[in-house]
Amino acid sequence: MSWHPQYRSSKFRHVYGKAASKEKCYDCVPITRNVHDNQFCAVNPHFIAVVTECVGGGAFLVIPIHQTGKLDPHYPKICGHKGNVLDIKWNPFNDFVIASCSEDATVKIWDIPKHLLTRNITSPKKELLGHARRVGLIEWHPTANNILFSSGYDYKVMVWNLDTKEAVISNPVKILDAHKDVVLSMSFNTDGSLLATACRDRKIRLIDPRSGTVLQVASYKSHRVNKVLFLGNVKKLFSTGTSRWNNRQIALWDQNDLSVPLLEEDLDGSSGLLFPFYDSDTHMLYVVGKGDGNIRYYEISPEKPYLNYLMEYRSHLPQKGIG
Repeated sequence: MSWHPQYRSSKFRHVYGKAASKEKCYDCVPITRNVHDNQFCAVNPHFIAVVTECVGGGAFLVIPIHQTGKLDPHYPKICGHKGNVLDIKWNPFNDFVIASCSEDATVKIWDIPKHLLTRNITSPKKELLGHARRVGLIEWHPTANNILFSSGYDYKVMVWNLDTKEAVISNPVKILDAHKDVVLSMSFNTDGSLLATACRDRKIRLIDPRSGTVLQVASYKSHRVNKVLFLGNVKKLFSTGTSRWNNRQIALWDQNDLSVPLLEEDLDGSSGLLFPFYDSDTHMLYVVGKGDGNIRYYEISPEKPYLNYLMEYRSHLPQKGIG
C-alpha cells in the first residue's frame, strides 16, 4: 500500500454507507441475467431504470423513485428491442427521456409519461439505425441537448443529433473511426469538449468529439484498462483495469500527459469489473466491483497523493448493476 501522511483534513473522513430498510427497497425486480459488462441500471431525480430478464427480446423497467416495496409481477415494461438491452442512460436535460441500446444493433429513445406507466411501451420516440453489429454503450453529451454518442461491436463511435422530425434516423452526424477493437467505456469532460475512451486493445484515447481527431493515446503496458472516467473539471482521468499479473488495479492520469499514470494501485485478485463513479460536488469517487459485496470510497485532491482512500461499504450480497 502507498504511504499516507498521518493527518489530512477532510470533510469526508467518516463516510458510512447504510443499506435501506426493506420497505424502502424495490423488491421482486427481475434483474437481467446477461453477463455483458455494463451497469444495467440508471437513475435520475424521478426514476430508477433497470434492465430486466424477459423472453424474446430486451426490456427494462422504469420505476418512480418513491414507489418502493414489492413490485407487481405485471408491472409495465419498456420493450421494443428484438435483442437484449445492453445499456440505458437518462437524458441529462430531460428527466422523462431515456435512451437504450441493444444486441439488435439499434439505439432507441423513449418518452416516459409523467403519470405512472399503465401499459407496456413498445414504440420508441426515435430509432437510430447505423451500427452494423450490436451496440454496447451509449452516452449523452453533457452540454449539448439531444446529442447522443453510441458505440458498437463494429468498432465505431457514432454521433447522433436527435433534433429532427424523423422517427427513424439512419445517418449519424459523425462517425469516429479511431478504434480497431471494441470500445469498453466512454466518458466526457465537464463541458463535453473531450471524449475519453477505453478500448479492448488496452489503450485509453483522448478524442476531440467535434473533429474526431485522436489527441492522445495511453498505451501503458502494465495497466490493461477496462473503464475510464473524467474526474469533473480537475483535468484528471481515472481508470480501472487489471495489472500484468491479473490483479485488479486503479490508475489516475493527467489529461495533458497520458504517457505514465500519476498513480497506480493494485486492489485485489478478484475478477469482477470495477466501475468508477465520481461526484464532482464532494470530490468523492466510488469504485464498485461487479460481483463484489463492497464499495470503496476515495477523495480526490488537487495535490499529491491526489487519491485518498476513505472507507468502504461492505455487504454480504454481490452487486449486479450500479447507478
